[in-house]
Amino acid sequence: MGSEGAADAVRLDKWLWAARFFKTRSAATEAVTGGKVEVNGDHAKPARAVRPGDMVTLRLAPFTWELAVTGTAERRGSAAQAETLYRETPASLAARTALGDQLRMAPDVSVSAGRPTKQDRRAMDRLRGRK
Repeated sequence: MGSEGAADAVRLDKWLWAARFFKTRSAATEAVTGGKVEVNGDHAKPARAVRPGDMVTLRLAPFTWELAVTGTAERRGSAAQAETLYRETPASLAARTALGDQLRMAPDVSVSAGRPTKQDRRAMDRLRGRK
């Protein structure tokens, strides 16, 4: 595994940045250090070498991505180039889609801006059956 294996390998934080999962390399490094990324089922460090064929699990709340590395890049390119660096597993895609649909259908839980106005109070009274 001479120079060919070393040429295909790239740092995990660089790969995550080049694949456009994070806007900055430092954000990718923080995610890896924070335990949000696994490579081949093991927790990884930012300098871990990633090669085509590796499986990367990435937890970006509320979604979990299971990715197969298909290519490496030292530099960040276009979104079209970034898509060629990985392939998401069908199970991961189905789970993300289902969770996205569930979140989209969830009721809006907005927090009020403070104390209710007189109009708000009267509306609440009507809902409670008072007056």
